[in-house]
Amino acid sequence: MIRPPPVIGHRGAAGLAPENTLASFRQAAALGAGMVEFDARLSADGVPLVFHDDGLARTTNGVGEVAEMSWAELARLDAGAWFGADFAGEAIPRLDRVLTLCLELGLAVNMEIKPDAGREAETARVCLEAVRGAWPAEAEPPLISSFARSCLEVARDLAPAWPRGMLVETVPPDWRAEAGRLGCEAIHAEHDGLESELVAEITASGLLVMAYTVNDKQRQQDLWEMGVTAVFTDFPYSS
Repeated sequence: MIRPPPVIGHRGAAGLAPENTLASFRQAAALGAGMVEFDARLSADGVPLVFHDDGLARTTNGVGEVAEMSWAELARLDAGAWFGADFAGEAIPRLDRVLTLCLELGLAVNMEIKPDAGREAETARVCLEAVRGAWPAEAEPPLISSFARSCLEVARDLAPAWPRGMLVETVPPDWRAEAGRLGCEAIHAEHDGLESELVAEITASGLLVMAYTVNDKQRQQDLWEMGVTAVFTDFPYSS
């Protein structure tokens, strides 16, 4: 069973540095976070990288869709200036570089697989292979999560020993059956929909509940008191 820390940095430290960049992961480590979450997806030419949105406009100086651009094109974009002048020149990172940095910083990782439509199996396979190539066998295995059940199926089949989390917005009625089918150890849910009775039912089944994205410290405390194991936050800290 996975044992995540109570506080997990969301996209690194997304409230304090440009999300999903090397600067963001360094900031999370500097704050004392023990674990970070990030989003893994593919470029048009199949290179695994770390980036959240389908489109580039919100967090880079580029336009268009990530899945329609080659890695060489994506690597030239500025992914930091939108957040602040101090971060100008921060790049979209390759997945292998993020993994290497997290190892250097002593950060455990939760990799969310974010596939484009029609590339679910490919995205899961390529990203899992990248982790396998970079992550030492003796290190704590990465937690793999996704909203796409087909990605979790690939993770179950290709990396059965790595823990998995089923990402949902609202916990569905079939949570027990689906988590069992996918071999998940945790349910990652939007925190607003979590109540004590539901959390108690899930944890009584042997699953962990992890809540996103929780930036209010009183709400974090309330969730822990409900039995939530960990919260994802844009403002991580040592816990």
